[in-house]
Amino acid sequence: MKYIYAIVVFSHALIHILGFVKGFGLKDIKELTLPISRPVSLLWLTLVLLITIYGILFLTNNKYSWLLGFMSVLFSQILIILFWKDAKFGTLPNIVILLVSMVSLGSYRFQDMVMKETNHILNQSEVCNKKDISESDIINLPNPVKNWLRNSGVIGKPFIYMGKVTQSAEMKMKPNQKNWIRATAVQYTTIETPAFIWVVDVSMNSVLNFVGRDKFQKGKGEMLIKIYSLIDVVKERGEKLDEGTIQRYLGEMVWFPSLAVSRYITWEQIDDTTAKATMDYMGTKGSGTFYFNSRGDVTKFVAMRYMGNDSTSKKYEWVLLVEDYETFAGIKVPSKMTATWKLGEGDWTWLKLEITDIKYNENIEHEKLLKR
Repeated sequence: MKYIYAIVVFSHALIHILGFVKGFGLKDIKELTLPISRPVSLLWLTLVLLITIYGILFLTNNKYSWLLGFMSVLFSQILIILFWKDAKFGTLPNIVILLVSMVSLGSYRFQDMVMKETNHILNQSEVCNKKDISESDIINLPNPVKNWLRNSGVIGKPFIYMGKVTQSAEMKMKPNQKNWIRATAVQYTTIETPAFIWVVDVSMNSVLNFVGRDKFQKGKGEMLIKIYSLIDVVKERGEKLDEGTIQRYLGEMVWFPSLAVSRYITWEQIDDTTAKATMDYMGTKGSGTFYFNSRGDVTKFVAMRYMGNDSTSKKYEWVLLVEDYETFAGIKVPSKMTATWKLGEGDWTWLKLEITDIKYNENIEHEKLLKR
């Protein structure tokens, strides 16, 4: 679809050259019946260059392509109106370029918002003063949690105070949906000052696309979903979302094991392979239960979460099931997981998640500085 659109753009650019050719008398263009002066013909040539540059910027995913798109449409349409009898059909590709440029502008504004929010979260993060996590740090934790931390390889490693998780995913937006839709996502998480921002790009099909941003900061959760980065279809805040978001933050501890010793989390051992974690941070509180196998691997995380954020929303069992592990920066973490809602009418596995990369601490600081 991208390349088909590019062909339309470049063809539209070439058509403008006819006005230049006629104005300079280089060839008789029978389709253009109105006279064109040489100064005006230079404007037609300028539009050839402007639209061509726009097409190149679009193909190379330049974040400012929308600006050239708007300029191209404006000046092209002015000439079309002046020569309406001969050039009126050029309005159609201009409309297409205008719509695509609006989507590009929406994407630019969304990405700019996300970058500012991400940098704010990372800049507000505290850097842990302790260099390495040791046995003395985990002495008061339940035995299954100790076994997990030892097995993960985090003991003797630097405290994780922030991380970047790159993800690929498949989703089902409704319980009865048959086909999975593909998505890519990036999440930044901070530990000492609990927060995360998760950005997802979802392709429903070759035409329909939406982006989303979930955020947890200062104990509050936010959810935003935009069609084509332009139209808000979900924009949520509220106490039920706050609780659900802090439970999600807890569940994602499996990627950041040093979070287990956070001063905001209390633990309760259920049995030899099960422990419950409760997080209380800036007025928001949430709990969830971790299940471990005999080796010390996390096998699943279960929480009673609100499904929805309105007055009628109810709590349902929400299960993160671990399917595979991988080692990043010397730490063994779940790399493949599914998320399932246990509903009255049956299970809704809505997410298949794969971790493709994790970066911790100094690497994330370097990226943050580059974005300033």
